[in-house]
Amino acid sequence: MADTTGNPTDTEAPSGSDNPTPRTSSWRHIGPGIVVAATGVGAGDLVATLIAGSNFGYTLLWAAVLGCLVKISLAEAAGRWHLATGRTLFDGWASLGRWTTWFFLVYVVVWGFVYGAAAMSSSALPLQALFPGVMDLEWWAVACGLVGLVFVWFNKYAVFEKVMTVLVGVMFVVTVYLAIRVTPNLPDALAGLLPVLPDEKDSVLNTLGLIGGVGGTVTLAAYGYWVNAKGWTGTGWMRVMRLDNRVAYLTTGVFVVAMLFVGAELLHSANVAIAGGDKGLVQLGDILEAEYGSATATFFLIGFFATSFTSLIGVWHGVSLMFADFVARHRGGARATGAEVASGRRERSWPFRLYLLWLTFPPIVLLFQGQPFRLVILYGVLGAAFLPFLALTLIWLLNSARTPAEWRNGRLSNGMLAAAGLLFLVLCAKQVADQPWSEFF
Repeated sequence: MADTTGNPTDTEAPSGSDNPTPRTSSWRHIGPGIVVAATGVGAGDLVATLIAGSNFGYTLLWAAVLGCLVKISLAEAAGRWHLATGRTLFDGWASLGRWTTWFFLVYVVVWGFVYGAAAMSSSALPLQALFPGVMDLEWWAVACGLVGLVFVWFNKYAVFEKVMTVLVGVMFVVTVYLAIRVTPNLPDALAGLLPVLPDEKDSVLNTLGLIGGVGGTVTLAAYGYWVNAKGWTGTGWMRVMRLDNRVAYLTTGVFVVAMLFVGAELLHSANVAIAGGDKGLVQLGDILEAEYGSATATFFLIGFFATSFTSLIGVWHGVSLMFADFVARHRGGARATGAEVASGRRERSWPFRLYLLWLTFPPIVLLFQGQPFRLVILYGVLGAAFLPFLALTLIWLLNSARTPAEWRNGRLSNGMLAAAGLLFLVLCAKQVADQPWSEFF
């Protein structure tokens, strides 16, 4: 993202620094952005965009693009906090009061328990479609969870990033191929960049939902941790981080725009509806097979698996890293630093591995017994509350004396974060209102 602080972005290391930094931003440094793009765009994001294209054609293309810009501002702010202060995001949250600690603790426990089952199921669906009759869906899901656990447990960030980059490459090729294969109507697509609302009931809320649902939830907060895990510490890496962040959401934009093209051309024009959730992508595979043959359908299912599995291992790594930082800060009482994350010690710590186990084994029970009704409601509410929490606390942190003056928010960053916070508050309120509370008690 462009500089939103109104201050210099010189990337040369200060004299005497023992942290080597590049003199200029360079594509060869890109990495955490690829990881956050891969993790943030899950099967659910692709389905939401696909359904938007199916229902409204190209009308909401502008909303998908705007969603990427909103997330750029959030990830840039998280990365800037880590680099400008040398402190981790949880350390910043802890400085705002104990309420942040309690919110984060409840969030990672409940959210991680339910998300673990959802991520494993999402990864299992395309495998079951690719290899029918081999195993039941639940056992494919268990296998995906265990593979993710073993991979993250025994590999540090450098290997993790390389594997994520390969899987992102698969996602990119598949989604772009599909967008080209359905022959998009480019004049209509360009018209879709104009901010027009569909003439439908609840069109404003549907549009806001698409903007807010493009690419990432807790992974936006994890971005700063991945920046440090890459070895970037200190303001000398600021320009590189911003280039990396732009690449992340340019990649995200390609994914969601491509799927909107598929929805608009393959489903909207034929008046075909698909189910919400991950099973909608399995339906899309069947439609692709009928339209273009089994090779295209198989290619799509491989991309579907890459999309789901990158989200799984991305959360297994990123949120475990955040949990390890939370435990270290809570136990030691000392400031948690980006340099500690960069050292790799967090990835070998018992809290990191404990949370990995929490994401993997307890959710297996949900795969076989179904998800408890009340827990699912709490999961939905906490998930909806996290992004307004992130946006508003970043405004607080980056406008205070906790951040060096030259790296505090400028008008553009404040405006983008405030707009993001308002957007996510509205979506959070809708999510809370939509829950069947009468059945909860």
